[in-house]
Amino acid sequence: MNKLLLIALLLPVSALADNSIKLALCHGQYALCAASSTEPTGNTIVVNGITFPEGKSVCPVLHGVSIANLALMNGSCEAPKKDMVWSLFAPLKSYPQAPTWAVTPAVIRTFVTTAEVGGGMSNMWSSPCTIRPKKVNGATLADCTGPMNESPWTGTAIPVGTKVGTAAPVGAANPVGGNFP
Repeated sequence: MNKLLLIALLLPVSALADNSIKLALCHGQYALCAASSTEPTGNTIVVNGITFPEGKSVCPVLHGVSIANLALMNGSCEAPKKDMVWSLFAPLKSYPQAPTWAVTPAVIRTFVTTAEVGGGMSNMWSSPCTIRPKKVNGATLADCTGPMNESPWTGTAIPVGTKVGTAAPVGAANPVGGNFP
């Protein structure tokens, strides 16, 4: 729980002051996309009035305490619909990860976004996810959609050359992560 509090304290005060982030601890099922890659869908998504390319990530569904941005979740931790969950965050040491979806230790790394195909990033925090009907290697998975190259802290576009943190492996296209505020 101390780690969750620390993460909350690291969020920029300006983001909290303008109501673009409404932190909450949720209890229950959620998708954890921290180690996932993202494929562009070809669609766009609007977050707080700003249009971004939309991406889709496959993420494991977990159960427990997680951190949410209620400003993006209709003000509630409740699932958006039946057979859906929110993509939230929890500082776990191990969880199911692609490609096998076996439980694997999380390895946090940084990278710098590039203009190359797959060199961007995505933000799935507090985005909706549809649970897949079949488990893979014992893991329940969900398809999550969210903005690409959007800062989870400010809701603004992340330019090429931005340093990002992720748990996705080296070589993962458009990893889910967050820029450093």
